Amino acid sequence: MLSQTAVPSTTAIDELKLRVQELKRELNAILLAHYYTLPEIQQVADVVGDSLALARSAEKTGADVIVFAGVWFMAETAKILNPDKLVLVPDAYAGCPLADSCPVEEYRRFRLQHPEAVAVSYINSSAEIKSLSDIICTSSNAERIISSIPPDRKIIFGPDRNLGGYLMKKLGRDMLLWQGFCYVHEAFAEEHILAACRQHPEALLIAHPECRQEVLRHAVFTGSTQALLDYTVSSSAQSFIVATEPGILFEMQRRSPGKTFIPAPKDTENPRSVCKQMKQNTLDKLVRCMQERAPEVTLPEELRNAALQPIKRMLELSA
Repeated sequence: MLSQTAVPSTTAIDELKLRVQELKRELNAILLAHYYTLPEIQQVADVVGDSLALARSAEKTGADVIVFAGVWFMAETAKILNPDKLVLVPDAYAGCPLADSCPVEEYRRFRLQHPEAVAVSYINSSAEIKSLSDIICTSSNAERIISSIPPDRKIIFGPDRNLGGYLMKKLGRDMLLWQGFCYVHEAFAEEHILAACRQHPEALLIAHPECRQEVLRHAVFTGSTQALLDYTVSSSAQSFIVATEPGILFEMQRRSPGKTFIPAPKDTENPRSVCKQMKQNTLDKLVRCMQERAPEVTLPEELRNAALQPIKRMLELSA
């Protein structure tokens, strides 16, 4: 990520944006970007969305090259769905600590301890974890996925314990939870959220289900990144405290320019909780990766095929 002293000028940013558009045409490339990336990345993307929308776009694209501005597991998913396409990322080190919290061998042993269970894995996981799963879900479709499983079947859910706990409470399903978490959402603490609510009594608190239960119980609406965005558009409220990664506020403001969006505070010293890995996607890295056709995402075919099946099941159930 660029330092404070290395931030490009407005002219330089505009030139980089133009170069991105040129390279997309040259490569016949589609640029997919997550809502948590920098505004300038979102502005040049062909599709901006949450994990489910981006997975669907990757599945359907006719482009020769997929450039994925997000984190590594997202680009892996695009490659799993598109083995014959070149998949590029701006920064190969933009990983996901939540995905990293589920080591493959530990998870394999966990599954073997419960052979009768259906393994539902959050899309925020590695290709290896996906290959050991029965079905994948995102925060957008998790309720539908869990509800599709017969009530007498045991369920393993991972790696996010907070999303799993939210689903257990809402759906009344007992599940075996892997104890991983997203550091961005885990950072929201009840005391600071309540302080923000007192400071902005006119604002509605909305939250992502990766937040802790102590935060979710105060939210007027809980939902995926896309669901939070849609809620702010349809709601008659004019002010919102948003408990998720603040990158989404760019699109919220674009969709509802007359409304006020307040990032939920991490603590008294940090007014927002930021995903550092998402912010590693910068315009200069984006141009470089397209010019050099690297870093490229590759996967062994056996692993790709194994991971593809649970992703396909997710997409079929989400159609």
